[in-house]
Amino acid sequence: MIGDIIETKQCQLKDPMDLFHSGQVVKICAPMVRYSKLAFRTLVRKYSCDLCYTPMIVAADFVRSAKARDSEFTTDKGDHPLIVQFAAKEAQVLCDAARIVCPFADGIDLNCGCPQRWAMSEGYGACLINKPELVQDMVRHVRNQIDNPRFSVSIKIRIHEDLKRTVDLCQKAEATGVSWITVHGRSIEERHQPVHYDAIKTIKQSMSIPIVANGDIKTLKDAENVHHLTGADGVMVARGLLANPAMFAGYEETPLKCIRDWVDIALEHGTPFTCFHHHLMYMMERITSKQEKKVFNVLSSTSAVLDYLNDHYGV
Repeated sequence: MIGDIIETKQCQLKDPMDLFHSGQVVKICAPMVRYSKLAFRTLVRKYSCDLCYTPMIVAADFVRSAKARDSEFTTDKGDHPLIVQFAAKEAQVLCDAARIVCPFADGIDLNCGCPQRWAMSEGYGACLINKPELVQDMVRHVRNQIDNPRFSVSIKIRIHEDLKRTVDLCQKAEATGVSWITVHGRSIEERHQPVHYDAIKTIKQSMSIPIVANGDIKTLKDAENVHHLTGADGVMVARGLLANPAMFAGYEETPLKCIRDWVDIALEHGTPFTCFHHHLMYMMERITSKQEKKVFNVLSSTSAVLDYLNDHYGV
């Protein structure tokens, strides 16, 4: 327990830029709709995750509605370093959102990578990779209006088919003061095709700010390989962490201790049942038989899940 306390204190001393200058590859939990909320961030931090993102939040709704702020953003003292990711298309709206979270977070990230139709049709997400001047304007506004010089402003992008356009976008963002850039190594059209790690390497070689590699990293070994392939300063993981929240600590599959930790943390945070159950379904995917999945995945209450875990795994 004392070890846990010491680790937490050390973590709080590090703002994101300290992590990037530590000489170690920064291990990052991606922004995941519904999933990268406070309880899950608390779990992955126990297993060597260095930096966590919130799920993507629509900045305009967040600024306009107290209800949206309460439901979309919760944090606590141990939840650092923390990046709040926003979907935005207007500089002042992004600034207003950044100002609200500034006292509680270590930075904001502008989503320029979400390829979902609804986001693109609203002018959010991946369509911003085709608007480098707008991205510059948004970064510049936040830089000018947030007093805290250690508050980071980052962007998360996808790549263009013509990589020169991506390098141009990144260099323009760097010139405006962006702290780092996360590159998902696929184009807007690509979903399950292989990740273009060579493209991430080219971008890294063209920049002097930190670059984070994202896409198809499922184990700690994958993370190390991607670092060697790209030279990236950090690796960001989404589905790999859902399947195994302990992957950054070197576990090949979710250990029972991690499942036990999730139960404790989720109950303590009052996590809604659907979210609590879904996380367990992901975590247990590799360690349960087809027959067990059939039973476990249709359980419909917290008490039924707890009984099942107790009976089958002694959790």
